Amino acid sequence: MDSVVEAPALAVLADPTRARIVQLIRDADGGRAMVSRLAEQLGLRQPTVSHHMAALHAEGLVVRQPEGRRVWYSINPDEADRVTALLGAPALATEEPDWARMVDDLAARYQGVFNRETVARFLTDSRDLLAGRGTAPLLASRTAAFTASRLDDLRRTEEGPAGTPSVLFVCVQNAGRSQLAAGILRQLAGDRVMVRTAGSAPAAEVRTAIVTALDEIGVTLGGEFPKPLTDEAVKAADVVVTMGCGDACPVYPGRRYLDWNLADPVGQPLSVIREIRDDIDNRVRTLLAELVGTRVT
Repeated sequence: MDSVVEAPALAVLADPTRARIVQLIRDADGGRAMVSRLAEQLGLRQPTVSHHMAALHAEGLVVRQPEGRRVWYSINPDEADRVTALLGAPALATEEPDWARMVDDLAARYQGVFNRETVARFLTDSRDLLAGRGTAPLLASRTAAFTASRLDDLRRTEEGPAGTPSVLFVCVQNAGRSQLAAGILRQLAGDRVMVRTAGSAPAAEVRTAIVTALDEIGVTLGGEFPKPLTDEAVKAADVVVTMGCGDACPVYPGRRYLDWNLADPVGQPLSVIREIRDDIDNRVRTLLAELVGTRVT
């Protein structure tokens, strides 16, 4: 039987980082991107992204477009169909989200707790906060989720503690350290602890390397995404854990504040991120023991 020869494009895109790079380029504004921006989105160093880009360029999947001292990369038009076959079709442009329906659905969910005007005000503010960072992926669904989270926090503050402790993890971009801590605590605590995250200057997405580091220990982020820091989240928390965000977090009486001095994973290799993850894991286990009375080993 003749052996099956794998197509070069399929081979080069078998690397998940390269596949993600191609996807980011394809879905970027104007269908092109620079290495510096890709490195920021992926949480990798520019030389690492350049290495992957060289492989993609050598296989003819991307083309270079120099503009002065800058170099843009876009998908080779001749390979567009193959890229689509391998990665799936890009998201189609849609009409303006049905914000009124979202308000109606959330108002029904919180009937007897918050009126429709309050729900509409929080949804509009949540949408503006998320969109204010520039291009916001999945803006409609994330706005609905962010609004619901804020309304839950507001209800908790107004009604008083419900018996379940709440922990808020805050870092700068809400794409690294705080997501590591939150993912691990959710995994260990289940429904015994309410977990929230926020960023003083949130990124657009959780960094790929963070997702990888969590996946290695069996932790998933699910639908989590970077979110702005709000008063509702801080007021609803019993414990606020900050990680390198300085004085950005407001201080309210009656809450316990912890500042974890942790290295920033941005631009670090996966080996270093694993060390940060394991440091956070130990701190989270200690915190959980203090909250629920049993140390998880």
